[in-house]
Parts: sequence; structure tokens; C-alpha cells
Amino acid sequence: MIGTVLLGAVLIFALGAVLSDVQGNARSSRICACLAGGASLGAAVFLFAIILADDFSYSYVVSYSSIDLPLLYKLSAFWAGQQGSFLLWLVLHAVVGIILAQSGRMTATGRGIYQLLTALLAALVLMKSPFIPADTIVLDGHGMNPLLQDPWMAVHPPIIFVGYALLAVPFVYALESMIKAPMDGGFLAPMRRWTLIAWAFLGAGIFIGGYWAYKVLGWGGYWGWDPVENSSLVPWLLACVLLHLIAVARERRGAYYLVHLASIFSYAFVLYGTFLTRSGILGDFSVHSFAGSDIGFYIALANALILLGGLGVLILRIERLPKGAVYEAHRSRAFLVLLGMLFIVFIVAIVFFGMSMPLISGLLGESAAVDTSYYVRTSLPIAVPLALLMALGVLLPYGSGRVARPVWIFVISVGGGVLAGLVGVTDIPSVLLSTFALLAALAAVEAFRRQRIGLGGMVAHVGTGLALLAFILSGSGSQTTTVTLIPDEPQEVYGHTIIYRGQSFAESGSEKSYRYEVDGTVTEAVTKLRANGEDAAREPAIARSLVGDLYIAPSPTSAERDELILHRGKTIMGINDYAYRYESIAFEQQGGGKTLVTAQIALTDGEEVDDAAPTILATETGGTSQPIEVMNGKFRIRLTGVSADERDIRIEILPSVAEEAALPVPASVSTKPGISILWLACVLVTVGGLLAATQVVSPVKGGGSEKRSE
Repeated sequence: MIGTVLLGAVLIFALGAVLSDVQGNARSSRICACLAGGASLGAAVFLFAIILADDFSYSYVVSYSSIDLPLLYKLSAFWAGQQGSFLLWLVLHAVVGIILAQSGRMTATGRGIYQLLTALLAALVLMKSPFIPADTIVLDGHGMNPLLQDPWMAVHPPIIFVGYALLAVPFVYALESMIKAPMDGGFLAPMRRWTLIAWAFLGAGIFIGGYWAYKVLGWGGYWGWDPVENSSLVPWLLACVLLHLIAVARERRGAYYLVHLASIFSYAFVLYGTFLTRSGILGDFSVHSFAGSDIGFYIALANALILLGGLGVLILRIERLPKGAVYEAHRSRAFLVLLGMLFIVFIVAIVFFGMSMPLISGLLGESAAVDTSYYVRTSLPIAVPLALLMALGVLLPYGSGRVARPVWIFVISVGGGVLAGLVGVTDIPSVLLSTFALLAALAAVEAFRRQRIGLGGMVAHVGTGLALLAFILSGSGSQTTTVTLIPDEPQEVYGHTIIYRGQSFAESGSEKSYRYEVDGTVTEAVTKLRANGEDAAREPAIARSLVGDLYIAPSPTSAERDELILHRGKTIMGINDYAYRYESIAFEQQGGGKTLVTAQIALTDGEEVDDAAPTILATETGGTSQPIEVMNGKFRIRLTGVSADERDIRIEILPSVAEEAALPVPASVSTKPGISILWLACVLVTVGGLLAATQVVSPVKGGGSEKRSE
């Protein structure tokens, strides 16, 4: 009830801020904006409180948390589901609204539009609220998906949503400038700063997600062109386009309409991606997507309102926008920048079509998805000239001037193609992209030296060039093979000596490890286990080096697991030539809705007799049981079920720990050349964006405020 009231308060105060701005009451508008932000923070605090308190009277807490869930993942449960992630988005958006209201940099028109977006988000959260009571009262929840139980879960979603929230600001500045503000270019400086921060955060979220996917099997590697991944990539690319169009518009007022278009589509695609990932359309095509929900229709409606509303304002006010050419000559920096942005738009169109294919095909008949090779085949030919334009563009000044022609960067850039060849890349587009990518990175350094690009722009461009190079080296240059590794027997794979040292099991029974020595260095692959002992999530063993990683992904071992039904008071022979007799069963309440179930079983091989007491810790949502050693460790048994009348039990018979650890393990072994360059590049891109946001820029031609920086 409290959470719902607070969400309602966000909606009311946001609408109050809109009304105040319409009436010209700036003080009242600021108060309402602060109250809306405060109410959203209160709702967030309340959700954290019920999660940490294990309040299973709320369905959201039941679905995404449990009593035994570690604290870090209880905190992460806040945004593990649709409802919580929407609330997170609303909180971040509303907090930014407080900043905008207090800064005084935005007109009443802009503040009103922003608070209208806040109200829209609040309405969506109310429709899909995390504060809905549970249908039935339970004493424990389902817990979090094992795939999500990773420290990066605490970081990745919030950073992504910071980017989503901040992209609303340039959208609002664009509408504000078209509706009310004078067309003197004054809006470009704050729009640039907010866009840079949004772009940096959204990029950081994407990069963190890529690293997380790299270290967890099943996510598709650091980039699998998954539709959900693409739903964040598209607005990030469009924000990149927006940044460069702002730079052009500061010199050429005729480019204002392009700035407005880019800002509208950047934010519209945030909502479109949200619609795809939360409507259930991608349920069969993405490992990241949320389950289907009736909220999808309302998100689509909100997306349509924002896109059509933004375009409508642009069409109605197009006549008041400055006129003129968007570039002076073909041999100018503005032209090269615009051409490069056009190439990025082509890539956006490719990705948009690919990620929308389940929706498009579903409307026409049966839903289907494009193959991941589609993205590589179509985007690679575009990325090659784009990388070349990145290099040439920064070597030209804005306005008039001669292109810098430092021979050294062209000579050294050949090393990118040479590196690609050394790791086995042979196709011409990939070799060219490797060459031009390194050229782009070097050109950015030279442009900074000649004061044709700012420090932040230089760092970001260097990062982008290195990232493109790393994509080729670690992608096209990767090699993969499958080997069967026998414990303590060295095996040569891709020039590396691998020795498999067997398995080890955590005392809790929640995970097991595969230990390897790679060139004398120990590394482990970790498999998280479900309560029934089955694999839940797997992490590969990664032997890291500066030149590249060796990636070892073990497959589940084929240890035999036999099941046996025992009848109370009767002796039954198992297939392992041991006799089993189920004697009795006991139930002991443990508190928190848990019951410890203990079965008494006698085992014999005809000579020895052993009394075993396997257990199940039963809960309302299931139960957990761990195998116990019997017959002096010769094998293990695990209690897996009890009949309703308690006359029958089901046990699982497993080999001993030593036997299972000594089994040969099939493993996929891959090389990842240059992957360390990729992680460095991601850091540089993010840092570059944030550095650029701190730099003061020179006055806009014809008006505006604030030394030019890209």
C-alpha cells in the first residue's frame, strides 16, 4: 500500500510540476519536481526494505528474492524483474528532474516536457508495480535466477538505466528549442554535455554487460548480437550520431534540424528497445529478455506518442529553424563527419531490422529471428569506410584549413592489418578494418597534438579505433576446438600446455570447480549447481595474457546417476549390487517455512552394513538436498523425494567424489587474441566521453555560449 501511494504521489507531483510550468509559476514547479523525485526515492527505499526484510506478502519479493539469497543479490533483486527495473528507471529520471529544476538552465517549457515524461514513466510503473500483494502468503521466495547471481548484476542494470534516463534530457532540449527558446544555438552546449554523460553511461553499461557475458557461458560471448543487447546498442549509436551533429551544428546553423532528428530518435529508440525486451516478443529468441507482459502495449503506445510527438513538433516548427548548407565543401571536416554519421545510421538501420525481425515476422505469420552472421555480413562493409572517415575527419579543422598529413600514422597503421594476418584473419574487409581502425586511433592522437580535437574526444576516438581492431582480432582471429582432457595428463592446444587437475566440490554443494594448469598457471572453471545437482550456470576457465586469452569451457561430465524407489520396510536391490532398506522418516521444523526431512536407510553389500540418513530441506517452493557418502566413501546417495503417504522415497545414487573428479572432461578451448585491447578500449571510450563533458566549448557561430571540443 505504501509503495503504491508513493508511486501515485510521483504521478501527481509530476503533473503538478507540468501545470505550474504552464502557469509560469517556477517556484511551484521546482517544489513539485523535488517532491516527485522524493516520492520516487521513497518508493525505492520501500522496495529495498521489503526485499531485505523478506516480506513475501509481495509477489515481486516472492519472485526474485529468498531468505537464503546473499545480501548483494537481495539488493540486486530490486532490478531483477520488470517491475523493479521500471521503478529504477523512474527514480533515476525523477532525480535528474530535480537537477534540471534547480539548475535554472532550462525554460519552463523544457521543464514541463521533462516532468510530463516523468508522469508517463510513473503511469507505466503503476501499471506494472512491484508492490502488488502476493496471491498466497508463502514463507520463502523463489530466489534469483542463478545466471543473474553475479557481482556484475549489481552494477550493469543501474548504469544502463542511468543512460536511458539521461537521454531524455537532449530530447527535451530539442523540443524546448523548437517550441520556445530562441534559435541562437544556446541549447547546443547543455544538450552536448547531457548527451555526452548519457552516451558514456550507456556505453559503460553495454561494455560491462559484454564483460559479464564473456565470463558466463550461455550469454553468447562478449557480443552475440542478441536482440536485447541490440536494444541498448541502437540508442547508444544514435547518441553518438547526435554528439557529432551537435559539433557540426555549432559551425553550421543549417544542421539544427539534423540535431533535432537525432535527439528524437535517440530517446524514441530507448522506449522501442524497452518495448521489445518487455513485451515477450523476444522470449524465444533472447536469453536476456523478460517474459511476456500486458505492459508491452502501453510501452508501445508511449513510444508512439514520444516519436510522433517529437516529429510532429519538428514538422510544425521546421520553418523557424535556421536555413543554410550543412557543410562548406566536400573537402571539409563537416562533410566527412556527416558522411560518417550517415554510415552509422546505416548500421543502426541494419541492427534495427535484425532485432525487430521477431516482431515483423510475427505480424506477417510465424515469428523468426535473423542469424547472427547477418549482422557481420552487412555491417562489416560499412564499418571499413567508417573507420577511414574517423581518421580523415579529425585531421581536418572545422571551417577552412588544410588536412594534416603526418606520414608516420599511415605507416604505423599498417600494423593493424599485419596483426590481423598474424592471428589468422585473411578476408580483405577484416584486414582493411584492422588497418583503418588503428589509423583512426593514431589520427586522433595527431589531431589532439594539432589542437583539432579536445582531450576527451581524443581519448574516445582512440578507444573506438582500438575497439574496432580488437573486434577483428578476438572475433575473426579466434580459433576453437573441442578436446577431452584426462586428469593429470598434459595436452598441447594452440601452443599452450593444458593439464586438467580434476574437479572439486564446494561444501555447500552449490557449485563445483574444474581446475586447470595453463602453461603452469592455475585457473578454474566454476559451475553453479541447482538444488537437484544439475548445472545452473557455468563460467569458463580463462587464462589471461596481454596478447590474448585462452578460454576453456568444460562440458558437463557423464557421471552416472541412477534413481531408485524404496518402499518402507522392504529390501530392494540396486543396480550397483547393493541392497537398500528404507526404515523410517522424520520431519523437523526449521523455522521460516522450512522442514528438515530425514530418511533412515540401511545399505549392505552382503558383508558390510551401513546406516545412512540422507536429508531434504523442504520449503514451500521446493527443496534442497545434498549427497552423502556411504559405505566408507565408495559412492554417494541423495534423497530426492518422499511420497505423500511417506511409504515411498526416491533416492539418487552417485559415484564417489574421487570417481567423479577423475572422469575425463570434454572441453571447448578457444583463443581470444587481443581481447585485453577490447577491455582497455571500452574504458577509454567511457572515460573519453566523461572527459569531454567536463570541457568548456567555444561560442557557437551566431550565438550560444561556452573552446570547441569533440
